[in-house]
Amino acid sequence: MKKIFSTALALTFSVAVFAQKSDGSTKSLVNAEKDFEKSLVKNGEKEAFLKFSADDALIFKPNPVSVKTFYSAQTDADNKITWAPNLAKVSRSGEFGFTTGPYAINGAEKKYGQYLTIWKTDNNTWKLAMELTTNSNKPLNNTANQFIEPKDHHMPAFINKNEIKAGKDIILTTEKTLNTMLKAHGIAAFAGFLRPDARLIFPGNEALNGTNEILAFYNGMVSKINLKTTGVDKALGSDFAYTYGVATIDYKTDFRESFNYVFVYEKSADSTWNLLVQAFTPAER
Repeated sequence: MKKIFSTALALTFSVAVFAQKSDGSTKSLVNAEKDFEKSLVKNGEKEAFLKFSADDALIFKPNPVSVKTFYSAQTDADNKITWAPNLAKVSRSGEFGFTTGPYAINGAEKKYGQYLTIWKTDNNTWKLAMELTTNSNKPLNNTANQFIEPKDHHMPAFINKNEIKAGKDIILTTEKTLNTMLKAHGIAAFAGFLRPDARLIFPGNEALNGTNEILAFYNGMVSKINLKTTGVDKALGSDFAYTYGVATIDYKTDFRESFNYVFVYEKSADSTWNLLVQAFTPAER
């Protein structure tokens, strides 16, 4: 009996560990996030984030801060957080991926929102690299799951620091160009940078999907946006990248507000980099 119990325990443990492993698939990333969400429910924020995060991971609280620094000094509140991804993608190189979807906080007062997580691999294990959440009303619409697998797998055999820097510089130049176009042409400039399947996560709103829906939202309330990029990283497979920074938004109601943002870019067939996910959360200045 003891032997059977030990075998079952070992099998359970191996399955849990395997779920965090990356085999280069989006499925493995979704499994890792499901394990993360289970840990949030069972063990609370502090233990879950410290266990699943990379050493240099950032979380927006509301401004970006080290996960390790923030949670090491925290005691868990009596809240239960649940979330589930409905959009996930992994790079061709298998070492970078992201997920996004709705979350709920079951505390003294129930709260809802949307989240974006960036994941990277460490020794073939998925580790949280960045997390941003923003509050919204209770979601009224169900979004079908889109867990999109890489079209193929490609990891460069050799890549040096100069090549990595050059790749990041391309993304920085793209975002600088976007910001210049926004200043010159206003919100309409986004039309040239959004993918048809883009998603926008903005405070107080459910996730907005598709170019038309996103542009309608911006045109309805935003006058100007100015971006100040803080950081950038790019998948070794050269198909995904992300930036983060501070956005200053002027509304049509003559009101200005500052937000932290994380943008996910995807390389298109014509080799241009376009916005796949935009996520904003209020900044503390």
